[in-house]
Amino acid sequence: MSEAVAVGGRMLPPVGRLGQLRRSAGGPGGLRLIERHARVYKHAWIVFVSGVFEPLFYLLSVGLGLGVLVGRVAGPGGALIPYREFVAPGLLAVSSMNGAMYDSTFNIFFRLKYAKLYDSVLATPMRPAQVALGEIGWALLRGTAYALAFTLVMLCMGLVHSAWAVFAVPVAVLIGFCFAAIGMTGTTYMKSWQDFDYVILASTPLFLFSATFYPLSVYPRAVQDMVAWTPLYQGVVILRDLTTGAVGPGLLWRAAYLAVLGAAGLYWSGRRIGKLLLVLRARISPQTAPHRLAVPSAWPRLREHRPPAGTSWPMPAL
Repeated sequence: MSEAVAVGGRMLPPVGRLGQLRRSAGGPGGLRLIERHARVYKHAWIVFVSGVFEPLFYLLSVGLGLGVLVGRVAGPGGALIPYREFVAPGLLAVSSMNGAMYDSTFNIFFRLKYAKLYDSVLATPMRPAQVALGEIGWALLRGTAYALAFTLVMLCMGLVHSAWAVFAVPVAVLIGFCFAAIGMTGTTYMKSWQDFDYVILASTPLFLFSATFYPLSVYPRAVQDMVAWTPLYQGVVILRDLTTGAVGPGLLWRAAYLAVLGAAGLYWSGRRIGKLLLVLRARISPQTAPHRLAVPSAWPRLREHRPPAGTSWPMPAL
């Protein structure tokens, strides 16, 4: 029968019950982590704000500049719309994706492997699922801020022509939730900064080929089938239909697709964080002081990642 373990002055339940405890994300723990990140960004607000400008620059250069040469393109339902009105919803989806995914990958990796922020969480009542929920919640707030700013720009430029556009921001939040959960799950498997090449390898094709800049019909049939199942494409279609007024019941299953992916990513990232931080097989050895936790078998591998000789530590992510 499993025994309780003393960690940081508090008692953890037996190992057999940790899995059940970890699956519960209730309580205020996630909000405390969000509050911590908000306090940090009070002193680095320009880093937070800078993410607004990337999609805006794309809209001004591609939507307005190239749009003069392109003219009108086929929008939802086959109706011809100005190119800038076609591109803007796609860039709104990209803004939500970037704001959420980059915060849930690069920043979480630094906190996990270098800052050791989550090691301190073990000394609090927070659970691994709450850590995952808090990180994804913060990434959502960042993505929502970017989506709100971009939506206001679209309104000021006259690129919204439907009352259904009031749902554009909630859909952008859903897109951010999906990519934040997926990004955090992937981060828990990364061993070094070089692994982030895979993040770029995944996000760049999504940005370019998810019908952001041109209709899906320009691709060969096989490519259309692959693109049609990507999460960013679902978000682009929903936002484009909402801003142009071409709303139909098919948007519901696209939203459900994003929600299911996000929920699955939240669940699995909670499991992975629990495995990395608690390591259910960890025990207190007789030689270890009662108030200290035996080093889990996974931690030595994490600590081996040191910068090569003659190089400096990576810049800290916020």
